[in-house]
Amino acid sequence: MSESQVVEKPENKFLSFFHVRERGSKPSNEILGGLVTFLAMCYILPVNASILGSTGMNSLGVFASTAIVSAIVTLIMGLVANCPIALSAGMGLNAYLAYTVCGALGYSWQEALILLTITGIVFFIFSLTPIRRKIIEAFPEGLQSIISAGLGCFIAFVGLKGSGIIVASSGTLVTLGSLSDPAVLLSIGGILLVVILMNIRTKKGILSSLAVPLGMLSVALIGVIIRACGVDNANLPWADFSTNWGINGFTDVFLYGLLSDGQQNVVTGSAFWGLVADVFSKPASYVIIFSLIFVNLFDTTATLMAIGRGTTIFGADGKMKDNRAIVADATGALICAPMGTATVTSFVESTIGVKIGARTGLASVVTGSLFLLSAFIYPVFQLFTYSCVSCAALVVVGSMIFASNLKSLHWDEAEIGFSAFITILMIVLTYSLTNGIGFGLIFYCVIMLARGKGKQVSWILYLISGAYLLSFALNEVLTKLA
Repeated sequence: MSESQVVEKPENKFLSFFHVRERGSKPSNEILGGLVTFLAMCYILPVNASILGSTGMNSLGVFASTAIVSAIVTLIMGLVANCPIALSAGMGLNAYLAYTVCGALGYSWQEALILLTITGIVFFIFSLTPIRRKIIEAFPEGLQSIISAGLGCFIAFVGLKGSGIIVASSGTLVTLGSLSDPAVLLSIGGILLVVILMNIRTKKGILSSLAVPLGMLSVALIGVIIRACGVDNANLPWADFSTNWGINGFTDVFLYGLLSDGQQNVVTGSAFWGLVADVFSKPASYVIIFSLIFVNLFDTTATLMAIGRGTTIFGADGKMKDNRAIVADATGALICAPMGTATVTSFVESTIGVKIGARTGLASVVTGSLFLLSAFIYPVFQLFTYSCVSCAALVVVGSMIFASNLKSLHWDEAEIGFSAFITILMIVLTYSLTNGIGFGLIFYCVIMLARGKGKQVSWILYLISGAYLLSFALNEVLTKLA
């Protein structure tokens, strides 16, 4: 056996573990996809720390916890499910905990995490059954395309909103941001740069495939230079390399703060069980638990459906091949609260890596490893947490996902045309993938019944539509209780 053969053997075994070539991919696509996915979603680490910090939690501890849990679950998704899907703290769920459960309803952050723990256990058990798979398989191909298109539109809107290109308006809800703001101009320039790079034809298409990371890196460097030249704008990228190295404050949030010896340790072992009793004595707790389970079910399921269309999660018959991806993301819901962060869910930004060419769990291993590293070296990747840097990836890839899915729809069918319109519109206007799918599905079922095609709709879709109606009603009840 030659020396070259000995060197290649480990590499071949490694690639065969993920079935890289079998799925029509190559290592460079997987590594690049995992890297870009991380760069596009690493903003969640400081944002989640800021949101949950408003409840009294140690922000640095939440940052470390979110990074560690994201790494664990994303690695599970890669190694066990072999899927290019990354997971981290869900934006809607963390805001719900901070501003509704802790803010409006007056629960302490420890009580909120106790509720989240109960939810995670129930959701994990629920995910071990075939129910979630049956739900996904009940959606016809047209509705799956609509959801994917809505997802593309949503992540593009997230990029525009986060960068300040689109801002809130009291008169028109949203409007154009300030074009005199250097960060906004840099965001627009980043989008244009990525679009240009994607459309420059080279012999092997290398420049086009690297357009997103090159654009993000260029924006980050330009932003640093602008700030170094004296432009005082907090939205321009910058990194402070003198502080926040290593893991800080983790014991203040781990296991509900029971192990903390710092200022934020307000719960002792004996008092903890008193908090558990208090939680179960409040009527609102049961509404919260149901709402969290419901949001978990449909938020993660909807994301898996949207992302999965570009991967090998689904077979040729449109059905999920196995339950591993579902169990992997349910693990995030199970361990998040004891670890000190909000529910971890599949992230829509994973579609960016898939679009670049990631097809296997190797991409998730790359993303998960970067999450783990980020828990220790926050200053290094801090540049890429700025919205003006990630904006180009979100907007450009979002538009590609949007366009590629809409072209396959049968627009002459009323149930498809109107459902697509209402789904995409409500996803953007309510800033919620779950809400948009709920409204779209309800209208789809109603139109099918009106056209005498009701028997063509799976009973599961009728059941989900009813559950959405119940969820909307429960949210109103919860609002009244607040």
